[in-house]
Amino acid sequence: MEGAQALLGWDLVHEEGLRARIVEVEAYRAEGDPGCHAHRGKTPRNAVMFGPSGHAYVYFNYGVHWMLNVTAHAEGFAAAVLIRAAKPVQGQELMGMRRPKARVERDLLSGPGKLAAAFALTGAQNGLDLLSESSALRLEPGALVHRIVSGPRIGLTPGKGDNLPWRFADAESLDWVSRPFPQGHSNRV
Repeated sequence: MEGAQALLGWDLVHEEGLRARIVEVEAYRAEGDPGCHAHRGKTPRNAVMFGPSGHAYVYFNYGVHWMLNVTAHAEGFAAAVLIRAAKPVQGQELMGMRRPKARVERDLLSGPGKLAAAFALTGAQNGLDLLSESSALRLEPGALVHRIVSGPRIGLTPGKGDNLPWRFADAESLDWVSRPFPQGHSNRV
């Protein structure tokens, strides 16, 4: 969970001049997490999750949206962090062209499918080293996050990890998250 929280405030950067600050994430790990794609073991689809940390795990969700995750465990052990939402910093015009239904800037990247569409992500980015300075898609240190809120993950089948409080957001950027946090969400420093 520390890796997920540490990703908040980092910038997602694309070589096309796009930059966005990560404001919401969800953590997944194979061990004890039936909501994780690697829960039942390694497959061709989830093999990237078993590799080194800091790589893109990109998958097509329900045949509708691409989703960007960052691998987050030692090689051989599967864990990933889904980037749920980000705040646009640079390249909003191109993001808007790719997300014509977004009526306001706040809606450009307020969900994992929206973020992938705005950044034109597909399976072609699966496996990219996001920590390499030469990568077309990369992560760069950004703003320091002072307070984090947590709550249950979104969109999981009941009983499949939906109750785990592994959704995290920058408490100062809640206007930019994919969905509001429920009443009584917990604050973390």
